[in-house]
Amino acid sequence: MNPEPSADRRRQALQDHVRQLAECARAAGADAAVPTCPGWTVTSLVEHVGQTLHWVSEIVERRITDPAGLPAGVAELPADPVTWPAWLSGAATRAAGACSGAALAAPVFNAAGDDRTGARFWLDSLLNEAVVHGFDAAATAGHDHDVDTDVAAALITNHLAMLTSPTWTARRPDSVAALRGTGQTLLWRATGDPGLEWRVERHPGGARRQPGGGTADVIVQGPAKRPATSPSTVTPSSPGTGSSTPPTSRADGVTPLHRAPGNRRGRSLCTL
Repeated sequence: MNPEPSADRRRQALQDHVRQLAECARAAGADAAVPTCPGWTVTSLVEHVGQTLHWVSEIVERRITDPAGLPAGVAELPADPVTWPAWLSGAATRAAGACSGAALAAPVFNAAGDDRTGARFWLDSLLNEAVVHGFDAAATAGHDHDVDTDVAAALITNHLAMLTSPTWTARRPDSVAALRGTGQTLLWRATGDPGLEWRVERHPGGARRQPGGGTADVIVQGPAKRPATSPSTVTPSSPGTGSSTPPTSRADGVTPLHRAPGNRRGRSLCTL
């Protein structure tokens, strides 16, 4: 099993990555177009991240268990861009505080419908939001964006948990159908970090996550830490046994292992 960052580590990483996002957003400027989010400006990005942080915080703070009771409103983006770093920082602090130890053990709605507690699902999702959109902000500002290995590994685990979750099965039937198979195996391996591996088996009823290790029909290899500058390699273990295109590959041929598949607009990473 891959090592899992502690809840304290996740909470701190969430705040750190939101702070870095805010710094990059300030450097880029409010009206700058975000190249990795077509149609978005930095204003759109900051608004989305801040609103999502506050929206999720309310869910966990109120211990909402029924999706019918999810918050209908969102926080308002401050008009003055000078105040955005403080607004984002406050939102991240609120979210980290909401996902306290007590909250992680309490009944809270889990949009994935998997075996995680609700607050754990939301904390994982918010960390994902902060890291992925932090890359978007860094790309806009022309800055580097590094992710610590343990955080990147946690995001990969989160993505695979989402892709094999009951809610994904119900709401993304095309994706689920594409992952069905007759026993083929896929292995994601982080180069430079022995032991960091993720294994998925394709079955007629759907994909199943399994402990990593061993061989596989297709192996995707790449560094977990660098989200945009290091290419991954895809190796069929036996010729003709699997697809040579990784499911999270980008058009430029770079496959950052912890990038999320699918649409990153709206709250897709949180609510599936």
